[in-house]
Amino acid sequence: MRRSWIVRLFGMLLFLLIAIAGFGEAVLQLWNLLMPAIFGLKPIGFWQAVGLLALSWILFGGWRGFPRGRGRHWKDRMTPEERVRFVQGMRHRCNPGAAPAAEAKS
Repeated sequence: MRRSWIVRLFGMLLFLLIAIAGFGEAVLQLWNLLMPAIFGLKPIGFWQAVGLLALSWILFGGWRGFPRGRGRHWKDRMTPEERVRFVQGMRHRCNPGAAPAAEAKS
C-alpha cells in the first residue's frame, strides 16, 4: 500500500518537472526567436524563461483547470432578467444596425 503511494508521488513529481522543463523551453525558444528581432530585447536563459512563465501564471490567472477562488461565474451572479438584458445589450453593441429580437419577430 505504501509503495504505490510513493510511486504515485514520484510519478507526479516527474510529470511536473517534465512539464516545467517543456514549457520553460517553449518560452525560451519563443522569446529568443521573436523578442530580439521585433523589439530589440536581449535573449534570455532557461531559468529566466521559467521565471517569466511563473510570473505570467501568477499575473494572468494560472492554469484554467484549477479553481482560483474568485467566486462564482458571472452568469451565476445575475438574475434571469438581468441575464436577458445583458445578452440583448451585447447583441445590440456587437451589431448596432440589427433590430432587437422582440421587434424582429413582429
